[in-house]
Amino acid sequence: MAIHLTKESKILVQGMTGGEGMKHTRRMLAAGTNVVGGVNPRKAGRTVDFDDRPVPVFGSVTEGVDATGADVTVVFVPPAFTKAAVTEAADAGIGLAVVITEGVPVHDSVAFLAHARRRGTRVIGPNCPGLISPGQSVAGIIPADITKPGRIGLVSKSGTLTYQLMYELRDIGFSTCVGIGGDPVVGTTHIDCLAAFQNDPDTDLIVLIGEIGGDAEERAAAYIRDHVTKPVVGNIAGFTAPEGRTMGHAGAIVSGSSGTARAKQQALEAAGVRVGRTPTETARQVLAVLDAGA
Repeated sequence: MAIHLTKESKILVQGMTGGEGMKHTRRMLAAGTNVVGGVNPRKAGRTVDFDDRPVPVFGSVTEGVDATGADVTVVFVPPAFTKAAVTEAADAGIGLAVVITEGVPVHDSVAFLAHARRRGTRVIGPNCPGLISPGQSVAGIIPADITKPGRIGLVSKSGTLTYQLMYELRDIGFSTCVGIGGDPVVGTTHIDCLAAFQNDPDTDLIVLIGEIGGDAEERAAAYIRDHVTKPVVGNIAGFTAPEGRTMGHAGAIVSGSSGTARAKQQALEAAGVRVGRTPTETARQVLAVLDAGA
């Protein structure tokens, strides 16, 4: 098993014919992902060949869903059009929308996330790398060749740290890795993924990657304490970040003691989570937990 994405998932790519869409559609296909179509109203009816794999282009998400039975969309459209793209996907009955786009206005994110929730569509992102169930499917921009299938679940705010931990633990492998994005408002949270991994029989250990700013990690710690029985290992980015400055992601700002790496570490450790200060230290913590349980 895996969470949210399996080899049976049928994927549409909104913005497939653009530069980023083309590049990452080719990579998804090379990883074995079942990409069934792209969406571009101006190029409807055409077919794009990806290394001898023809992929049709549809004029709308509804047209693509009706023709292929697609249940996932990956969104590679400019920020100004992201709200309309996700709204269209939700109205077409797509179950999972993975929004890669960076720089989406927060008020647009709030609007399309509320609409998607009403329609029963899960959104991952915006401003995220997507997710991968190694050996099964990739939806987004996560490299497929840096790890293998295994029994670790990973949820992360940071795309870069997602890749680093995947590589550090490549000899063990992952059930699913989810990059939820670091914007102030995102569709899928640490807690959502913790709940899914807790219920996944093929996930034995969970890695949670957070960063300074906000209180998402503190809320995740409370959820772990009350609801998660599987071992969790954490990593928090930003121990050396200065207070009062936005660091990288739009949500990563520290004010006083709120949202600091140390405060997050304390909250997680109080919930029984081992916390590493670097990816390599975090990987060692994972190995120690697995060895102790062997």
